[in-house]
Amino acid sequence: MWFLHLNLEKPAPDEIRAGVVVNGDSPWFDGHFPDSPILPGIAQLKMVADVVGQAQKKALWINRLHRVKFRRIVKPGELLEIHVMGTGNQYSFRITHNAEDVCSGMMSLDDKQQ
Repeated sequence: MWFLHLNLEKPAPDEIRAGVVVNGDSPWFDGHFPDSPILPGIAQLKMVADVVGQAQKKALWINRLHRVKFRRIVKPGELLEIHVMGTGNQYSFRITHNAEDVCSGMMSLDDKQQ
């Protein structure tokens, strides 16, 4: 796994929470940017899909995104909190760092790669 889970919990049937950290040696930081590495937005979205997949114990792929907002740069080693709500294949999500919004939106996930 390219990020480290600190916790993964399902407080309710339609809710998933996870604390994660992406180490500076992750390939996502290569080239984004050598003197000031940041986690690309697509990596943040993939992290949400991976957390949902791990909670459901199956591989999931992003099928559709809606109303995605990136609000803050993510640096290597920062503790991120992922909060996901939804059932079936429709999810709303929010990533925060120190209670500050990093990314939020809605996504559809599928167990078949498109």
